Amino acid sequence: MTTIVKSLALAAGLTCAFAANVQAAEKHKVFLSMSYIGNDWQAEAANMVKALAASKDYADKIDLQVQVAGPNAQRQIQQINAMVQAGADAIVVYPISPTALNQVVKNACSKGVKVVAYDAEITEPCAYNVTIDQEEAGRKTAEWLADKLGGKGDVVLVTGVPGTSVDIARTKAAKEVFAKHPDIRIVGEAVGMWSQAVARTELSKLLATRKWDDIDGLWMQVGCYTANAMQLEAGKTDDQLLPCAGEGSNGGRIQALPKGTEVEGANSPYAPLGAPRISYASPPYSGALALKLAVDMIEGKDVPHHTTLPLPLVTNETVQLCETGSWEEMKSGCNTFKPSIVANPGWFGSIFSDQLPQLGLNAALVGQPET
Repeated sequence: MTTIVKSLALAAGLTCAFAANVQAAEKHKVFLSMSYIGNDWQAEAANMVKALAASKDYADKIDLQVQVAGPNAQRQIQQINAMVQAGADAIVVYPISPTALNQVVKNACSKGVKVVAYDAEITEPCAYNVTIDQEEAGRKTAEWLADKLGGKGDVVLVTGVPGTSVDIARTKAAKEVFAKHPDIRIVGEAVGMWSQAVARTELSKLLATRKWDDIDGLWMQVGCYTANAMQLEAGKTDDQLLPCAGEGSNGGRIQALPKGTEVEGANSPYAPLGAPRISYASPPYSGALALKLAVDMIEGKDVPHHTTLPLPLVTNETVQLCETGSWEEMKSGCNTFKPSIVANPGWFGSIFSDQLPQLGLNAALVGQPET
């Protein structure tokens, strides 16, 4: 009798183990291919991808693996080839170039791999793209700055990561706007790599040959928060800060709040200054949405080849402080967070998507899902 019981227990154990192995084998193999990661946006976007993969809606469906190529198209090509050879069902990718990956992506598609790019685009027709309208971002922010300056003045441009579709489109659109105003002169231009730290370095170089008083406005893909901090360090007062058209960093939006606003954890320069701002964003949730769409396709659902996300635009008139940062509060329209909640001023505030109820503040901060 004991032998029979032991045999049944062993059989049951083997059955459970087999079932577990089958369940694991049924998970879809999905890769996240990142290029440049030297800024807050990329880290935040990766956190949101990882959070969605860990959520209860996706944890049993997919096995997510992450690889980083750096700003090297050839290395990203090699890594994507390896992902395909490893049996990828889908690849979610931040492409370092809109065209350099076309052949490797075409090869992946031919083997049934779903390829979804986020923020930056891939021009290969079989790829899917999730982006904002990057030209609109460059154009609207430049138009705001031109209006603030009354159509005349000397401006400095700090661009993004060279070669990406994002940087190319934004910069081209902004320069076209400024070219319509003959009294607006671009007196300095630098590559900022979408990094607050790099923006500081590049602005310091530009200021070696001119003073803040020689500049009337700033157009920066990332760096308005840092530019304001540098002006204060140079002895400027809050009401002397230059108008800056730039990124959706939380620090920049806090600075745009009316001077004197009580905000928990605020300490200059990460504080309400009434700084003249327009803050746009390529939402960091775009990578997570790309993952959602990739899984939808694997499961046989129809997905548009190009998903254009709404462009978040926040000005001094529309900046709205989140009290708790809950999903419901963000849904109601708040767009910036207390320094006591978000310690990093370079962190990006446009994290809400009603298509991703699994993702909230903790997803962007630490890669943990809501559900």
